[in-house]
Amino acid sequence: MKKRFAKILVVDDEASMRHMLRLVLEREGYELVEAADGEEALKLLSETPFSVVLCDIRMPGMDGLALLYQVRERFPQVTMIMMSAYGTIDTAIQCLKQGAYDYISKPFKTDEVVLCLKKTEERLELREENKRLKKDLKKNEGAWELIGESAGIHQVRAIIDQVADSSLPVLITGETGTGKEVVARTLFHRSGLVNGPFVSVNCGAISSGLMESELFGHVKGAFTGAEREREGLFGAADRGVLFLDEIGELPLDLQPKLLRVLQEGEVRKVGETKPAQVNVRIIAATARNLKEEVGQGRFRDDLYYRLNVVELCVPPLRERREDIPVLAEYFIRRIAAKEGYEPPQLGKNAVERLKSYHWPGNVRELLNFMEKTMIFNRGKEIDVHALPWEVRREKREDQNDYSLKEAMKRMEREYICKALAATNGNRTLAAGLLEISLRSLQYKLAEYDLS
Repeated sequence: MKKRFAKILVVDDEASMRHMLRLVLEREGYELVEAADGEEALKLLSETPFSVVLCDIRMPGMDGLALLYQVRERFPQVTMIMMSAYGTIDTAIQCLKQGAYDYISKPFKTDEVVLCLKKTEERLELREENKRLKKDLKKNEGAWELIGESAGIHQVRAIIDQVADSSLPVLITGETGTGKEVVARTLFHRSGLVNGPFVSVNCGAISSGLMESELFGHVKGAFTGAEREREGLFGAADRGVLFLDEIGELPLDLQPKLLRVLQEGEVRKVGETKPAQVNVRIIAATARNLKEEVGQGRFRDDLYYRLNVVELCVPPLRERREDIPVLAEYFIRRIAAKEGYEPPQLGKNAVERLKSYHWPGNVRELLNFMEKTMIFNRGKEIDVHALPWEVRREKREDQNDYSLKEAMKRMEREYICKALAATNGNRTLAAGLLEISLRSLQYKLAEYDLS
């Protein structure tokens, strides 16, 4: 029988308990090492690698909770399973909060221990898989891609392919949250400048007084507080790309200076008399209508035409609904890999509801909703009831938002999810926290499709 861990450390002051566990678990193919107290267990852990420790709580000297704390500090890779004949729900919760994987009440059936170890094997397998996923994510960090197969995204990709190797400026337009920076990074990674820097700045996030120094740099003593020379973002982006997000927020007095850089390829630091040559490709983005801004005198027309050599319009999410399931599942996989658990499935009813939502915040809102959804849903499937309220309430126009019955159901489901999350999915402990019977909890799990 293949096991991910070969040795289990059993820590219990009762020799009869250690002997019973040895008989049961060796029959299942495990190899046991015994320790009679916490001090002996720590000595063995420092000498031999163990993946799993079965530990009693009440022992003379260093008790199980003290050992649990020491193991979490010194051997964080070890999975701790606690046992006790004197425990309560509060004790179990305390163990889980301190980092134990599971809790078994004595006396227990031997099948309970075997089942717990099998669950632990699955957990360790998932941990290894998530390590590989995180390694792949880190390896591919910055390898941005546009997710989706809609006509709008195909058109964006086609334009990127046409202009990627050019040095001309590109203006990316689209509503807030559509993924304009992702488009900019995709363009960068498909260009001949991929070995150079990609420097990003949000023009609306820096005060107008600091913007010139931020973009062009300054020399020491150029103004009060300039205690040392600063390179500036144009200098940092030399031989690469400078991404100017929210270009419509750029102050009017700085716009002619940016235009000069675009026309002459020269940057002059604040306080310096001689300009320096830079080789930077400009990619700008805006959620504003720059033509209207030009007409109202808030944006220079000459700068607009210099930036808008190639315009790339990113469609809003409501115009590419066929991409919503693909994006949602992509975000689920990334969130699960980051947090360290198996990605849940997205149910058909949830997919349909996501596709029917109007998405005012676009892709950024979808990512936010997936993060909210996965906080309390680490099971095999995310159904429509697990989605955020904003999405669920759009089920029908005549839905009664004032229904106490529906509100109570939503609250009840939320509390069940919280209790299960607090007990690592242990239904018995969750039922105790909720002050209902295990049978009632099982009924409600089925009712709310949380099984």
